[in-house]
Amino acid sequence: MSLQGHLVELERRHEALKKEIEQEQHHPRRNEVKIHELKRKKLQLKDEIAKLRCGPTLH
Repeated sequence: MSLQGHLVELERRHEALKKEIEQEQHHPRRNEVKIHELKRKKLQLKDEIAKLRCGPTLH
């Protein structure tokens, strides 16, 4: 997979996590542990995306 394709996939997964977090936050019986775990995964993806974008291969 190309670097650009990998970035697109990471961004897609990041957006999916964002939507899943929003759904869980509006659920009548929201699960705070699940929300925390989803946010952690979303942040990891964001960090990975930032590292790939700032890497020397894109400059």
